[in-house]
Amino acid sequence: MHLASSVEPQQQPMPPVVILCGGRGTRFKEQTELRPKPMIEIGGRPILWHLMACYASQGFREFVLCLGYKAEIIKRYFLDFAALQHSFTVELARPSSVTYHGASSPDWKVTCVDTGLDAMTGARLKRVERYLSGPEFLLTYGDGLCDVDVARTLAFHRDHRGLCTVTGVRPPSRFGELELRGEKVQQFVEKPGSGDAPHGPHAPHGRINGGFFVLSRAFLRYVDDADECVLEGEPLRRCAADGQMSMYAHDGYWQCMDTARDLEKLEAEWASGRAPWRRWL
Repeated sequence: MHLASSVEPQQQPMPPVVILCGGRGTRFKEQTELRPKPMIEIGGRPILWHLMACYASQGFREFVLCLGYKAEIIKRYFLDFAALQHSFTVELARPSSVTYHGASSPDWKVTCVDTGLDAMTGARLKRVERYLSGPEFLLTYGDGLCDVDVARTLAFHRDHRGLCTVTGVRPPSRFGELELRGEKVQQFVEKPGSGDAPHGPHAPHGRINGGFFVLSRAFLRYVDDADECVLEGEPLRRCAADGQMSMYAHDGYWQCMDTARDLEKLEAEWASGRAPWRRWL
C-alpha cells in the first residue's frame, strides 16, 4: 500500500484506536433496552466487531473501548470471545482446561474502560487518557461503518501537523457540518437544526463529520473530566477556531446506524456478500 507521507507508519508503532461505546442509544430504543448500541448485530456479529475488524485489517489492532451504558455486556463479550467464536472442549473436572477448535482468535489487544454511565463523549475520551501512549491515536464511534483508508488518514494527519484530523463524508445532511477553507476546518458545527447550526439543513460544502478521527495527544487539553464535556461541542469548536483541525475528504462508503432502517440497510449489504467495509477479505 502506498502512503502519501514522508513518514511511513511502519517506522512507528501503530496508534491505538479509541472507540466511544458508552451512550444509551435512545434514538434506537427498540434495540438498546437490552444491550448497548455497539452490540447490535449485523450478520450475527456486533457492529463493534465489524468496526474493529475493519481497523485490524489495516494493521490497527490495539483498541481502547470507552464503556458506559450496559458496560458489562461488552466486557463479557470480550472475556468470552474465544468461546463465542469457536467450538471448544472443556474438561469439567478441570474447568480451566479448555481446548478451542477451528481458526485462532484475532490478535487484537482490547482495553475495556468503564467511563461512567452519564458521561458525555469528551469526558469519556479524557477518562481513557492514561491508557493511551505515543504521540497520536485514532478515534471513532461504535455505531458507524466506513471503507476509509485509515493509513492514509494517518499520513494526512502527520503531513498537516495539526492536532485533529476529521474524516469528512457526504451523507444526507442531518449531522454536524464542516465549514472549510481548503483542507482547514474553520468551524465545527454539530447536528444542523439543533440550534448550533448557522447554515440550516444543508452542509455548506457537502461534507459532514464522519466520525473517523486522527488526534494528536496534545488534543486532549481541549477535553476535561466533567460528565457534561461533549467532544462535538466546545472541544472541537475550539480546536477548529485555533486552526488545529483539518479534514480528510472521503468519497467512499460511510453509513451510521441510528435507526431500524439503517440497520436493515447494513444487514442487506452484509448479506449480499459485498459489504463495502469488509476490507479483510
